Amino acid sequence: MEQPITSELTQFFTLLLILMGISLLVAFLLMGWILWRIKRINLPSNADFQTALRATPFIVVVALDLLDFGFDFLSVPFSWFLLGRLGLSPLRGVTVVEGLIPGTQPIPLMTLSWIVVRLTKK
Repeated sequence: MEQPITSELTQFFTLLLILMGISLLVAFLLMGWILWRIKRINLPSNADFQTALRATPFIVVVALDLLDFGFDFLSVPFSWFLLGRLGLSPLRGVTVVEGLIPGTQPIPLMTLSWIVVRLTKK
C-alpha cells in the first residue's frame, strides 16, 4: 500500500530536479549575457538597497532568483560574484540572507522586491 506514495514522491522529486537543472542552465546563460552586455552599473557611494535595486535591470534580478532556485544555499557565492562585478554591492547582503533562509528558493524574492521598489516612490 505504500508504493503509490513512494511513486508520487519519486515523480515530484524528479520534476523538481529537472526544474532546478533548467533554472541553472538559464541562470548561467543569463549571467554570461549580463556580464557581456551590462558590464558595470555606476551607483553613488552611499547607495542603499532601494537605490541599487532601482538601478538594477530586471534581467539581473531574474538571474539571481533562478540561481537561488537552482543552487539553493550554494547560490550565494555566484550571486556575490555577479553583484560585485556589476557594482551592485548594496544588494549582496539581501541575496546572502535570502540564499541562506530555507524555504525561500521557490519564491522569487529579488524579483518581487524589484517590482515593489519600482511601484513605490522614494
